[in-house]
Amino acid sequence: MSATEVVHRTLDAGRRRAWARRQVQPGDVASLPRDTLAERTFTSTLPASASKGVDPDAAAALIRAADTILSGTWTVLGAMRTDSADPDWFLDPVTGRRAPDRRLAFRIHHRDEAETGNIKQVWEMSRHHHLTVLAAAWWLTQEERYADAAASQLRSWWAANPFLTGVHWTSGIEVAVRLISWTWIRRLLDDWPKVGDLFEHNDDAGRQIAWHQEFLAAFPSRGSSANNHVIAEAAGWFVAACAFPWYRRSAQWRRKAGALLEHELAANTFDDGLNRELATDYHRFVFELGLLAAVEGDTNGHSLSDATWGRLGRMLDAGAAVLDVAGQPPRQGDGDEGRALVVDGPERDPWATVLGSGVALLGAPNWSPSFAGGIEAHLVGALGRPHQVPRTTDRPRRFADAGLVLLRSRVEDGPDIWCRCDGGPHGFLSIAAHAHADALSLEVRHDGVDIFADPGTYCYHGEPEWRDWFRSTAAHNTVEIGGTNQAESGGPFLWNTHPRTATLSCDVGAQPVQTWSAEHDGYRRLKTPAMHRRSVTLDSPQRRLTIVDTFDARTELPVRLCWHLGPDVLVELGDARATLSWTVGPEERQGTLLLPSGLVWASHRAETDPVEGWYSPRFGARVPATSLIGRGMASFSTRLVTELELP
Repeated sequence: MSATEVVHRTLDAGRRRAWARRQVQPGDVASLPRDTLAERTFTSTLPASASKGVDPDAAAALIRAADTILSGTWTVLGAMRTDSADPDWFLDPVTGRRAPDRRLAFRIHHRDEAETGNIKQVWEMSRHHHLTVLAAAWWLTQEERYADAAASQLRSWWAANPFLTGVHWTSGIEVAVRLISWTWIRRLLDDWPKVGDLFEHNDDAGRQIAWHQEFLAAFPSRGSSANNHVIAEAAGWFVAACAFPWYRRSAQWRRKAGALLEHELAANTFDDGLNRELATDYHRFVFELGLLAAVEGDTNGHSLSDATWGRLGRMLDAGAAVLDVAGQPPRQGDGDEGRALVVDGPERDPWATVLGSGVALLGAPNWSPSFAGGIEAHLVGALGRPHQVPRTTDRPRRFADAGLVLLRSRVEDGPDIWCRCDGGPHGFLSIAAHAHADALSLEVRHDGVDIFADPGTYCYHGEPEWRDWFRSTAAHNTVEIGGTNQAESGGPFLWNTHPRTATLSCDVGAQPVQTWSAEHDGYRRLKTPAMHRRSVTLDSPQRRLTIVDTFDARTELPVRLCWHLGPDVLVELGDARATLSWTVGPEERQGTLLLPSGLVWASHRAETDPVEGWYSPRFGARVPATSLIGRGMASFSTRLVTELELP
C-alpha cells in the first residue's frame, strides 16, 4: 500500500468518525437535503413505441420470472430465497443469520460471517434487480400487480435502511448498483399513474437518492481498491446525477462522477480492450456499467467523450472475440455474476445480453458472433443513440497486453477446439484482488464442452478453505512447484507477491499449426529458485494439442501437474494414459490424454480433505469433477509432455 493510499485511508477513517453523527435510525424524522429543488421531474423516458417489437420469447421469460418473484421464490447467487414477495433485507439464506440492521454502518465488519452471514447473499437482494424485473413486467403488460409490488418493496427498503444505518451502507459498489436499478425502475414505470407518488413527490425517495450520492462522493474506492468497485461507484453516481437532477449539487456531482468514470475506465482497461483485472466475468460487468452510464449521459444531454465510446467499442470486440463456439467466455480469475441491470429472465445468458446491448448501439464487425440480446438490448437500443467507433477487421486471437492467447482449430478440420493460454500479468494493482494463482494455465474446450476446465470461483466469504482452493495454483491447469502457490496469498482478496509472466513465442491465426510459449518467475522466491516454462502446440488437422513443461532449477524440486476435467467428462485412467468421454446431445465423443510418464498419476473427484476434484458452474454452486494429478520431482533436465487428442 502506497504512502498516498495510507493517507487517503486515514482521512476516510476520520471522515467516518465525523459522519457518525449523521446516522439516521429507522423511524426517525429526517428532512430533505437543504438543496433539494422544489420542482423534481424525470425526463429521460423511453420512447412511447419502445414496448413494440420486444422478442415474444424474451417477454414470456420475463413474465415468468416476475410471477416467480411474486410467488415468493427467487434464486440469488445459487441460493433459494422464499421471501422474494416481502423480503427480509438483512437475511442471509445460506447461514440463516441476519446482518445488523440498526448499527452504524461504519462499525459493522461485513466480511465477518459470524457478524453478517454471507455478505454477498445479504447484499444481492438489495441491489434490487428483482425489482427491475417487476418494473419491466409492468412495462410489458401494464398489470398493476407488478408495479404495486415493486413500489411496496422500494418503500420497505427505504424505511428499513435510512442513512448510514445497517449493513447496506458498508460498500460503495452496492450503493451505486442500487442507483442504477432505481433509475430503470422509475423509467420502466413512467406510464404508471402512481409513479410520481413513488419518486418525485416522495420525500423518502428524495432523501435516499441524495444520501446515496453523498455517500459515493465522500467514500470512493481508492488506490489498491480502485478496480471494478470504483467504476461501479462512478457509473451509479453519474447515472443518478443525470437521471435525478433534483439537487443544487447535481451538476457538480455529474461532472465529478463523469470525470471519475472516464478516468477509471481507461485505467482499468488494456488498450487491447480486455479488463486489467484479468477476471473475465468482471470484463462483462465493467463493460455493462460503462455502457449504461454512457447511454444515460447521451439521453440527458451529458455525453461522455468519443474516447470513452471508442474504449467501449474495444471492450465489446474483445468480449466477443474470446467466446468459444457455444458463446461461452473464458473462466479466468474471479467471477460473481455481477450485473448492472437485470430486465430479463434468469435463464438468458448474461454475455449474450450484455454484448447484445453493446451491439444495439455500437454495431458489430463482420467477424462477430450474433447475440440474442433480449429485453435489455432492446431497451438500451431504444433509449440510446448509435455511435460509430473504430472496429477490428479480423477476430483477435492474441491480446498482448493482457497476455491472453487463443489457439483455435480451423473450421474445415472438425468441431471447434478452443484453447485459452494464460501468459499475462497476475492481476490489477498491488492487491490483485480478483486474480487467481494461474500463470501459464490452460482452458481447453471441444465444440463448447469443457475438457481442461478452469474450476471457477465458488465463493468469496465465509468458507476460507474453499476460497483458498478455488484460487490456488493446484486448482488450475498448470504446474505447482514446491507444494506452494505461484503467488503468496495475504487474504481472500490480497496477493503479497505477483508472478511475472513473459511470452517467449506466439504464432496464432488461420494456419494449421499454432504455437505459444511463455514462462513465469513466481517460484523464484523459493529457497531453491525455479522458473516454469510451457509451450503449447495445436495441430488442427491432426486434432492434437501438445503441452511441454520445462523448468529452470538447480536441484530437484517436488512438482504437481494438474489437469482438471470438465464436470461432463468421464475418465478411465491407466498408468500414463487416460480415455476421456462425454456426450453432446445423443452423440458420444471420446478423446485420449497421454500423460508424462515421469510422474505418478492419480484421479481425484469430490474430495474434501484436502479439497480436490470440484467445479463451480456459477457463483455459490459447486459440483464434482475429475482432476488428474501427477506428482514427482523435476529439475533443469525435466521435460513433461502431455498430449490431448480430440475427435
